[in-house]
Formats: sequence, C-alpha cells, structure tokens
Amino acid sequence: MIRNIACLAWASGVSLLAAVPAVAQDAAPTVDKGDTAWMIVATILVMAMIVPGLALFYGGLVRTKNMLSVLTQIIAVASLAMIVWVAYGYSMAFGPEAPAGFLGKFVSGGNLFLANTNLESTATTFTDGVAIPEYIFIAFQMTFAAITVALVVGGLVERLKFSALMVFAVVWLTIVYFPIAHMVWAGGGLIFEWGALDFAGGTVVHINAGVSALVGALILGKRMGYQKEIMAPHSLTMTLIGTGLLWVGWFGFNAGSALEADANASLAVINTFVATAAGVLFWMLAERAMGHKASLLGACSGAIAGLVAVTPAAGNSGPFGAILLGALSAIVCAWFVVSLKPKLGFDDSLDAFGIHGLGGIIGSVGTAVTMLPVLGGPGGADYALGSQLWVQVKSVIVAILWAGTGSAIAFTIARLVTGLRVSEEVEREGLDLGEHGERAYNY
Repeated sequence: MIRNIACLAWASGVSLLAAVPAVAQDAAPTVDKGDTAWMIVATILVMAMIVPGLALFYGGLVRTKNMLSVLTQIIAVASLAMIVWVAYGYSMAFGPEAPAGFLGKFVSGGNLFLANTNLESTATTFTDGVAIPEYIFIAFQMTFAAITVALVVGGLVERLKFSALMVFAVVWLTIVYFPIAHMVWAGGGLIFEWGALDFAGGTVVHINAGVSALVGALILGKRMGYQKEIMAPHSLTMTLIGTGLLWVGWFGFNAGSALEADANASLAVINTFVATAAGVLFWMLAERAMGHKASLLGACSGAIAGLVAVTPAAGNSGPFGAILLGALSAIVCAWFVVSLKPKLGFDDSLDAFGIHGLGGIIGSVGTAVTMLPVLGGPGGADYALGSQLWVQVKSVIVAILWAGTGSAIAFTIARLVTGLRVSEEVEREGLDLGEHGERAYNY
C-alpha cells in the first residue's frame, strides 16, 4: 500500500491501522522532532489556505456588494468545523472501527472531546517506531475538515443565508465529511480496505466538496439575474492573491500528508509545483482553443484545477504524471466551466463543482495511471493498472453518492430550521449589508 494519510495509530499509538507494520509490543514509538516540526509548519500552511487564501480567492470572484459576506462565511464555517472536529469529529473519523467500515466509534471506546489524548499520546508515521504527537495529527486533519466545508461555499454564494450555512455545516460534517474521511483514510474503512489511493484528499476533500456544492446550487436555485445580468468578479487582484496563498498552502496540504520530512514529502512538493503550472498554462490554451482570450481568471482557475487533480496523486505519481494530471484537469474543467455549464443553466456560482468536483474525479481515477513506472510513478513493474483503476473508480462512485445524498439531507434540514435563501430585497441590496450590516469597502 502506498503511503496514505490515515495509516496512523489511533489513541496514543496503541492500535495500529492496517497499512502500517506493527511495532513490537516492547518498543514504544519515538517522537521525531524533525517530523513534528514539519507537521506543525504543514498544518499552519493549510490554515493559510482557508483564511486568507480561499476567502480572498472566492471573495474576489463575487460582486462588490457580497465580498464581505463571503469572507464572513469562510472564517465562520471553518471555525465551526474546528470546534466540531475536536468535540467528536476526530473520534468519528479516526476512532476504533465500528461495524460495516463506514464510521469510527465516537462514544463507546471513542475519543469524544479528545478525552483519551494527552501530551504523551502519539500517532505513528510510515517509518516503523517513529511517531509524531497525536495533537499535531489531530490539528492537521482538523484543517482538512475546515477547508472542505469552506469549499462548499463556492457553489452557494450571493444568495444563501448565513444562519442556513452554519446549520448545514454541522449536519454535513457529521453525516458526510466524517464518514467519508473514515472510509478512505482510516484502517478498517470501507474504501481504505479496497486499497484505494488518495494521498491527500481527492475523494475526501474535492469530490466531496464539489458534489455537495452542486447539490446545494441545484436546491437553492439560480441567483437573481443569472445569465441575464453581468456578474463579473469585482477584484481579480484579490483572486490572484488568494490563488497564490492557496498554491503555497497546498505544499502543506500535499507534502504534509506524508507525515514525515522525507523523500515522499519531497515528491509531493515537486508534483505540487508542476501539476499547478501545467494547469495554469493548459487552461489558458483551452480558452484560446474555444475562441476566447487567455485570461487571468483562467490562469487562476487552471492553477486550482491542477492542484485539485494532483492532490490524490501527490505522493503516488512521478512529476511527468503530475503534469499530465494538471493539464488534463485544466482542459476538462475549462471546457465544462466555459462551454458546457452555461448551456446546462445551473448556477454553481464560483465553479466549486466544475473545478473541485471534476478535478477531484480526474485526479482520483488518474492516480491509477500515474502510478505506472513508465510515467515515473513508484508502482512496481508488475503493477496491475486494470484492477487499481477499478478500485479508484469504485471509490469515486461511493464518494459521489455519499456526498450527494448526505448534502441533500443537510440542506433539507437547514431549510427546515432557518430557510435557505435570503429575501429578494437582501439579494438585490447585497448580503454584506443585508446579512451582516457591514461593507467590505467604505469609500
């Protein structure tokens, strides 16, 4: 099994998960200070992806009257996710295996409110006998939960009530994110036991968020004036700044998933460089091929498409394979966003599905291909492309169905509790003043 983010010991390194060879009973794992320092840095880098990275990326894409509402939604929903994670989410995602491989135990034998974690608790790395403090593993995974629910916001902006988002987030994290994280990354999890490869979150983060955003966009309906009025981004400068912060933070996201400062993390670093660069260039080339000018918005979108596609393959692919993934993701996502989506007519406001959902699918399935030695991947000469490809496809199908069904339930509950959409008056005025009583800009 190639290195996988959740092949960790749960609860002080006592119970090793499936893909990590067991350490002898009399040999307690040793905490490596270098790996610990790297994981602290990686965790902080992922946090920077959320605020200010994603907040500025999304905020620059909306109209001026809704900029502040997007910033507020991102910081609030990410903060909520962090509290929920330490309360019970970590235990649900990485607790001892519960029946059927869908969820960890979080009450009986679980780690509710981190009750079983202390300064001596450790989580194993992928080197026998080497560990990191469990607290930093919890914090690292916490940032993944926070950014995933924040990504969903991209499909819902400029019309969703703030209160509805907060209700949705609690329900969605509980019934969608935590179970998928367990299935994919925890020993005993359904998809984990299939042998699926998801180095840093193609299914757990991007397919999950993209499909959920699409479901939310369909349930909410279109923004007033969609495809009738110009809804151009109000500040591509802000979006570029957000793109840069996301790209830099993504090194923590991908390379941090190695859980060690080693060659595998180094592979993830170079792959994160080149897949993103390919995404930038090939999105702009796709724009030209479709009869448009190469644009900064396209370059920023291509960067994210490349980053998304390489996420599941970051430590499972050679650099050439990463370039192919970034290029293919950018071409497909550009065609969908620029050409197909306007014809379909649904309002995925900031293309959360068009980039994260589609890019995640391409990356997750494509990981089986980029593992091949001919593309510089670390797979053996006898690597079975066919069987692994089917495993990857199965994992994508499960992620799509789980996210789609669970998010529909979460949005329905939010609608019953608070209602989903702001009033027509608030939508026309802008959510900045209507929902928060502030403006992003006071001239």
